[in-house]
Amino acid sequence: MKKILLTVLFALFIPLQACAQEQWQEGTHYTIVGEQATAKPEIIEFFSFWCPHCFQFEPLVKSIKEKMGSDVEFTKVHVNFMGFTSAQIQDDATRAMMVARALKQEDAMNKAIFNYIHVQRSPVTGLKDLQNVFVVNGIEPADFTKMASSFGVNNMVQKNNKTIETYRKHLSAVPNFIVNGKYQAKFTRDMNNDDIVELIVWLSKQK
Repeated sequence: MKKILLTVLFALFIPLQACAQEQWQEGTHYTIVGEQATAKPEIIEFFSFWCPHCFQFEPLVKSIKEKMGSDVEFTKVHVNFMGFTSAQIQDDATRAMMVARALKQEDAMNKAIFNYIHVQRSPVTGLKDLQNVFVVNGIEPADFTKMASSFGVNNMVQKNNKTIETYRKHLSAVPNFIVNGKYQAKFTRDMNNDDIVELIVWLSKQK
């Protein structure tokens, strides 16, 4: 009986897997940007706090994190080449995000920064404005100042910008998703939010 059940489950699994492969096609839904996949599955989201589409994408990012495998690492990389403001101010926002990451408050503070820019429509003129966002959300000014200039945060900012350099030729716009160091997700007009989430999760399972 047990063998029969396993056979039935296996028979069901193969058509479902084949269906996913037929649904997502190279060139239409993703492109190959690397020769080999990373040793461990990873999803990198390139984004900007000033990008309206990135702000609107945040609920989808939450869904991706909920549906991806427990072995998948999700990383947000903040870009500094958008035309909304200067590169220096964008770098300040990257540093603020790394402070939040170091304090294990990244999700909450990313939401706060997005809201500050897109909901409150408040300008960011430098790191001081971003510090104020943190303070309003319960982070002590001294803790922010200390972390912002720390060795650990400096390294995290450098790693963020190094990742941008690695994939820069593939980044014409944001949000942009590179999966397993090999696949770049592409979204067609007929895709809904569930499709987008499903595509990125599916790509994270590919070698």
